[in-house]
Amino acid sequence: MPAIADRNSSPFKEIVAVIKSDKSGDMAGSNGCCTPQKRRLRSDAAAARESPVSTPMKLKSPRRRLNSSPNSPANGIEEDFSEKPVKKNWNPRDVEHMRAVKEALHVSTAPSTIVCREDEQKRVLEFCKACVEQEKAGSLYVCGCPGTGKSLSMEKVKQQVIDWATTREDLLPLEVLALSCTSLANTSEIFSKILGKHRPKKKTMGSTSPLQHLQKLYSNKQARSGSKMMLIIADELDYLITKDRAVLHDLFMLTTFPFSRCILIGIANSIDLADRFLPRLQSLNCKPMVVTFRAYSKDQILSILQERLLVLPYIVFEQQALELCARKVAAASGDMRKALCVCRSAMEILEAELRESASNLSLASVEGEFISQQTAPALEIFQSEENNTVRIDHMALALSKTFRSPIVDTIQSLPQHQQIILCSAVKFFRGGKKDSTVGELNKSYIDICKSAMIPPVGILEFSSMCRVLNDQGLFKLGQSRDDKSKRVTLKVDEADISFALQGVRFFRNCLQ
Repeated sequence: MPAIADRNSSPFKEIVAVIKSDKSGDMAGSNGCCTPQKRRLRSDAAAARESPVSTPMKLKSPRRRLNSSPNSPANGIEEDFSEKPVKKNWNPRDVEHMRAVKEALHVSTAPSTIVCREDEQKRVLEFCKACVEQEKAGSLYVCGCPGTGKSLSMEKVKQQVIDWATTREDLLPLEVLALSCTSLANTSEIFSKILGKHRPKKKTMGSTSPLQHLQKLYSNKQARSGSKMMLIIADELDYLITKDRAVLHDLFMLTTFPFSRCILIGIANSIDLADRFLPRLQSLNCKPMVVTFRAYSKDQILSILQERLLVLPYIVFEQQALELCARKVAAASGDMRKALCVCRSAMEILEAELRESASNLSLASVEGEFISQQTAPALEIFQSEENNTVRIDHMALALSKTFRSPIVDTIQSLPQHQQIILCSAVKFFRGGKKDSTVGELNKSYIDICKSAMIPPVGILEFSSMCRVLNDQGLFKLGQSRDDKSKRVTLKVDEADISFALQGVRFFRNCLQ
């Protein structure tokens, strides 16, 4: 981009002088070197003096207007642009930039704000507040598929309960015990952890177990007076499932004692854990309240990814790449951890691609090839800013590595013309049709070949390819004497075909 002239430079002063002379309307110079003006009539001069409206001035370019009139409204435009935060260009070759992005997308990195789980957090928070205010024990079971934000949301709720309890002067301080059941040496150790919170300086003596101490403590009315409410958050509750289910049952039964002071929140992946492993609680009308975290949808995954990337001062991913990741992960499992791993894998693919390009350029320079008209375009592409973002083809490759299936592998290993036949079938069946004939599908195939200037195969070879796709389990061919009249049906999902062929630009354009 050409540089803008400085206001104090001589060329700039000459331009301003010319502009001012244009605005004045009189071009008659004392030296006589100016262009002669057109002769005016007296009536025109009189009208100009009487009318307060000046002659319309020729508009200047935004750059000249910005330079010639510093106090003009053009500066307002510049101020509006300066107020908007402009993100820097991301450099994937910079180690610090790459580290910052990988850290933002790491599973262990807690985001600044937790989005898309506000309703579930509100339900758990209100439950905890009600138990603390009424000094009443209670149990709650949080369930959902892996990667749906259960542990992260409960961590936020725990902090909200602590902050709320400290503001209430009429309440006793709240004891909090948060643990992961995977860290326990044995399943019954959880009762020792709970008893240690109640009696941090006392040790259990004799043959009485920690569970028996807790049961005695929660059955004694005198022990209740002056004791604090305890919030217990037990993550990975599945690890407490034993053959006799005694530990899990005894843990939830602690909240049913008459003078119990504990609020138990159990977190696990099993949706029906309370029904399968705690049947006695239901018979005693002590079944825990259940809050289910459903799998993330496409829009929720996209929103969470954008929220995590918002802290970075540069653009890393193309919007279409993020949408592809969110759509595929939501359709497969809705696991947010899987989406983060896919994004990190796509970044590593870009990193490897740039490293390979750099090694090829350095190898060419070592062999003595100087940067000429042939090598300069490759260098410009390598150094361009568009080459720095994670594109949709990087994301498609990362997704194929993560969600590798036999169907996708089969489609990707097919010859080009058989892939074109699948592509034409997807386009043909999008109109709502469930099946077609070989002859109609051949016409769609020929149209795609002509649009890409690829010579199509004949009808006999086309029918043979359809039989091959039928043997691969991708097509279902009906019975007919004439090959053109055979009915064709897709036996695989259209999304699998689109995903398998997404990495090739030709097929990507055809399927859009």
